[in-house]
Amino acid sequence: MDNDTLFCCKLKDESADQDLTTEFLTALDYDFSSWEDLENHHAFHTLYFAEEADAAAAKARIEPMLPEWKEFGINIESIELFSIKREDWSEVWKKYFHILHISDRLVIKPSWLEYTPKPGQKIVEIDPGMSFGTGQHATTAYCLKMIDKLIDDENITTFLDAGCGSGILSIAAAKLGCKKIDAFDIDPDSTTIAVENIEINKIAPGNISLQTADVAKFAAPRKTYDLVAANILAHILRENRDKIVSFVKPAGKLILAGILTSDFENTAQHFSKADLEQIDSFTEKEWTSGLFVKK
Repeated sequence: MDNDTLFCCKLKDESADQDLTTEFLTALDYDFSSWEDLENHHAFHTLYFAEEADAAAAKARIEPMLPEWKEFGINIESIELFSIKREDWSEVWKKYFHILHISDRLVIKPSWLEYTPKPGQKIVEIDPGMSFGTGQHATTAYCLKMIDKLIDDENITTFLDAGCGSGILSIAAAKLGCKKIDAFDIDPDSTTIAVENIEINKIAPGNISLQTADVAKFAAPRKTYDLVAANILAHILRENRDKIVSFVKPAGKLILAGILTSDFENTAQHFSKADLEQIDSFTEKEWTSGLFVKK
């Protein structure tokens, strides 16, 4: 194996909403990155592998699925195999990650860009590597906006970040004043990257506790939390509803994200049957997220 080379499977996406393709690729459990060519109205999704045979196997797996995907509005024009040096990959996607103003006081900044904060602004520096979470995606942005609002309005002191990815939500919560934060992700690479981002942001030791675990096996350090954010695929949310709800203290809040709009009503109703009341929702493109309060 050549540790300096990544083997890639690249999909050219001509769909009206390329975010839908990312949902399907995530469900297939691939490491990938996506970027949009706004001028030419298409996107590219690139899957990364350590072995050339694995990249070829991904292409062979995905190609027969394309007719079915097309019924959902996904139009993949071509699939290409190629290889790149790891150091080249790290530069390719950076030009598509920009400074993002979540609110007047919360700003997400790529670690390699310069930004002079205004008085009172909280800057979250992120280098996501190959993990999910830059703030650019609609579901992550909604979680960030709710964290910003709720920490300020409701004196949130304990926060659980379920499916933490790059650690962006936990770091934002810490920067906004939350002192007791627990987080987990099923992907060990994500938790490694989250640790690195926590260090980049100079978060106080012990402010954020991280675990590598899936939601079914996660052992929460605290019994309940003021606020829980679960940015996880909808079917996993539903399968683990009771455990997720058990993390929320009475009158506490739960953010559900990572849900296709077509699947949100079913998911929201499922959680509403477990002592939760939906108090907010937001839709962008094919994605809907919601805020719930525990009765």
